[in-house]
Amino acid sequence: MPIDLGRVQKEIRDIDRDKASGVTIEVQGNSVQKLIGCLKGPRDTPFDGGIFYVNIELDDQYPFVPPKMRFITKVWHPNISSANGAICLDILKDQWSPALTLKTALLSLQALLSSPQPDDPQDAVVARQYMGSLAEYEATARQWTQTYAHAQQVVGLEAKVQQIVEMGFGREQALAALKRANGDENGAMEILLGA
Repeated sequence: MPIDLGRVQKEIRDIDRDKASGVTIEVQGNSVQKLIGCLKGPRDTPFDGGIFYVNIELDDQYPFVPPKMRFITKVWHPNISSANGAICLDILKDQWSPALTLKTALLSLQALLSSPQPDDPQDAVVARQYMGSLAEYEATARQWTQTYAHAQQVVGLEAKVQQIVEMGFGREQALAALKRANGDENGAMEILLGA
């Protein structure tokens, strides 16, 4: 059974209309099954001021199976892998319901940033730091937000992504290559052309 395109397009429109939510979504290429979500770091957290990108893939069975989501932006958080952006969140696994939407999932990620669950970690090192020294955890999370998700870096990153996209590459490819090249546009182009 193919994906319900009408439902996905409606969900995307709903997110686009609600500017106050702090989350946005963008289709990658020609398929609504590959998306990039964007969420603002919650106020009064170490992620405040950050802009975080999330890769979203929808299975043909969506909404009966959860979207596959992974942070593209590096995040220091017990429930998000600092290595690959994998997310430990119940609604992305066994607590998913077809009544939930992409907006619900993105808002849940925003809530997760506000309320870490170190007892059910994705990243054990971060969870240990969170439970052992909250001040140290918050300082590291704030530093990572400044380094990887600060609005100025994101604006610069967006310009680099757009330049690479204009050369005929997909947005997801451009983001992945820039991530591998630590933000160096020339290095990203070498990765893409060598791939």
